[in-house]
Amino acid sequence: MMFVSGINVGNGYFDCVGMNDIPISCSGSMHHLIVEACIARNLLDTSAYFWPGYVNGRINQIPHNVPSQLPAWSQFMKGAPLTPLLTNTLVSIPASSLAELEKLFEVALKGSYDERMYAATILCGASLLRGWNIQEYAVDFITRLLCLPVPAYYSGSDSEFIGCAPLLNTLIVGISSVDCVQIFSLHGMVPQLAGSLMPICEVFGSCVPNVTWTLTTGEEISAHAVFSNAFTLLLKLWRFNHPPLEHGVGEVPPVGSQLTPEYLLLVRNSKILSSKNTDRNKRRNSHSVTVPSSSSSLHPVFLDSFPKLKLWYRQHQACIASTLTGLIHGTPVHQIVDGLLNMMFRRINRGSLSLNSVNSASSNSSGTGLSSEDVSSSPKLPAWDILEAVPFVVDAALTACAHGRLSPRELATGLKDLADFLPASLATIVSYFSAEVTRGVWKPVFMNGSDWPSPAANLSNVEGQIRKIVAATGVDVPSLASGGSSPATLPIPLAAFVSLTITYKIDKASERFLTLAGPALESLAAGCPWPCMPIVASLWTQKAKRWSDFLIFSASRTVFLQNRDAVVQLLKSCFTTTLSHNGSVGALLGHGFGSHFNGGISPVAPGILYLRVYRSIRDIMFVTEEIVSLLMQSVRDIGLSRLFGETKLEKMRYGHISLAKAMTQVKLAASLAASLVWLSGGLGLVQSLIKETLPSWFISVHRSDLDGLGGGMVAMLGGYALGYFAVLSGAFAWGVDSTSSASKRRQKVLGAHMEFLARALDGQISLGCDWATWRAYVSGFVSLLVGCTPNWVLEVDINVLKRLSKGLRQWNEEELALSLLGIGGAGTMGAAAEMIIESDL
Repeated sequence: MMFVSGINVGNGYFDCVGMNDIPISCSGSMHHLIVEACIARNLLDTSAYFWPGYVNGRINQIPHNVPSQLPAWSQFMKGAPLTPLLTNTLVSIPASSLAELEKLFEVALKGSYDERMYAATILCGASLLRGWNIQEYAVDFITRLLCLPVPAYYSGSDSEFIGCAPLLNTLIVGISSVDCVQIFSLHGMVPQLAGSLMPICEVFGSCVPNVTWTLTTGEEISAHAVFSNAFTLLLKLWRFNHPPLEHGVGEVPPVGSQLTPEYLLLVRNSKILSSKNTDRNKRRNSHSVTVPSSSSSLHPVFLDSFPKLKLWYRQHQACIASTLTGLIHGTPVHQIVDGLLNMMFRRINRGSLSLNSVNSASSNSSGTGLSSEDVSSSPKLPAWDILEAVPFVVDAALTACAHGRLSPRELATGLKDLADFLPASLATIVSYFSAEVTRGVWKPVFMNGSDWPSPAANLSNVEGQIRKIVAATGVDVPSLASGGSSPATLPIPLAAFVSLTITYKIDKASERFLTLAGPALESLAAGCPWPCMPIVASLWTQKAKRWSDFLIFSASRTVFLQNRDAVVQLLKSCFTTTLSHNGSVGALLGHGFGSHFNGGISPVAPGILYLRVYRSIRDIMFVTEEIVSLLMQSVRDIGLSRLFGETKLEKMRYGHISLAKAMTQVKLAASLAASLVWLSGGLGLVQSLIKETLPSWFISVHRSDLDGLGGGMVAMLGGYALGYFAVLSGAFAWGVDSTSSASKRRQKVLGAHMEFLARALDGQISLGCDWATWRAYVSGFVSLLVGCTPNWVLEVDINVLKRLSKGLRQWNEEELALSLLGIGGAGTMGAAAEMIIESDL
């Protein structure tokens, strides 16, 4: 508005202007946000401000709140040095232009020690979290700073990363929050960030922590601290707490199995190689900042480049696959295990030797091992060596607890001491507990409040809120305790895990570690038998009431994970809600959830529940069959107008229902079905649908009780619904053209389905479905191919197209048959000409 009014005020002044300072209303919409984003990225010029109706008024004077003194960013651009006061201001206010970020990046490269720390802190502040017009540049600069070469003032002989430890730690801690990780993900920078963190983990994890650095805040950090922060962030990007799904669909591996370090590096390397063939410096060459070259950021890297990380990763995989083996008496690893156990349980009067179930001899150690005398003074061991021993340490402690040689409270305290000593060890603890719970060999323990924490204080309240959440789906929630007197039980690894997590304080320092353990705990508890997750939710809501909505919502999804019928009922609710509200997205997904809404916890829309459930469904194949069944049931309801009341049902019997309205509803149901299939299993499930599920459905016998009551119309609508459903599902998976990599699989799958259609039309396959359904499906499917996806037809075998065309002619579908041949390429031109001549068209 100031620009249109001709008032010349620098960008920095707007930091001090609020909405109440403008004399007239100047609120904007998403349209304004998009235009501003385009202007900030030089995709539009400022003439857009003069578009008709874009600005709803003018002002004649500068708002009173604009100060006479230069605002913070303007001071910085004028050359003011970065001081603690100025830094605190710039952290809370996002930069308004790329030039400001570029200067900040230059300070981080060439400034003094303190200035580099301040610049890194500012980059990870509001400019990253709220700088919508320059956010991608902040992400890019942070990623590049994590790959910096040796600073000019560093004169050591160690790795180049050692000299940058304070700067690297400041950046890593600054982007460790859940919101920041999500921002990097939205900008597609997770692979690059992971590639930057891996060498940092490799270097600092191999260092003996005998050197400390002092940050500008006065905090002292060691190599262990830098490693733990980097390693924890790396695992968040990898999402290692979500193991690969135990199922695969068709020829495509499940999505979960791709979330590995190798996959992240593969994507990163692919982007680097592709960027070398394009003008990757087009944007950067237009500015003055010189980007330092770094071998780790410009060249492909592989997991073999990080032997210590690779060793830990292989140990992690082995821990998931089988029980622990390979600990040999007298080796350095065995000595470290002894020392860590002594450190964890040194307060126990009966001594640590009885706790060590993996050692029957003396625990006196030498070499790199830890003795009981120096345990209290922080053992000087590289982090990777400690992580290698942690699974054996946790196994020994858990075994001792299970056999009564260690109390649950002592176990939780010892594990917390280990995690405090090396915070990165929490990742290995999570890995071990997750593997042991899934094995099912540990006995359950009673959460009675004396040995283990008790959830009894609010377990009934959690149960009541879960019932409210799922009420709209019609699913019954099993009682958490029969008769209300049975004590809650958890598998001992899960009980130990939740006991460890609730020992953490809810503060900023613990947040980055809780955000690693929290999702793992949720995933682990959700995979255990009912009611493990409600018990965990009850324990945590006693500690953190502000998280109760999230925890109870997470517990509610386990209702569906334990019961197939509940999943089917949830899918049915999605169809019913969508069709009864004419396709309203708001009805399907809802408008929010939480106890802060009027009336407190209320039923949650079925679409949101399914979005939280589908990733954890093990047998995803049955979902496809149920979706097809629910689609046909919805078509039946549409045909009989049951969604519109009995009055119109009576009209239906006399043929007064609009076919156009019914077709609209049928397309809506088919669109929802295609969306659910694509969402549930992606490319593999769609291909299985077209190649296997639909042919099997047509061959199977389906009974109908609609003879004389609109049965023919319902059968026809069902065929059209399946045709629309199949084509839309394929379009989601393959695209309508051949630009996506997934389209390479289309020819084989689509060819097999078209061959099935041709053989059925030739009379070589006996069908069990209604003939009207079959005819409507074939004609509808082919019509959509001809009208919407002609590129698909070019990939089908010519002889198959000719056979399909012949079958369509037998149904008096000459025009459709001719159209199919007309787009089939040069090979079908002769058959098309013959048809024209024979039909005298």
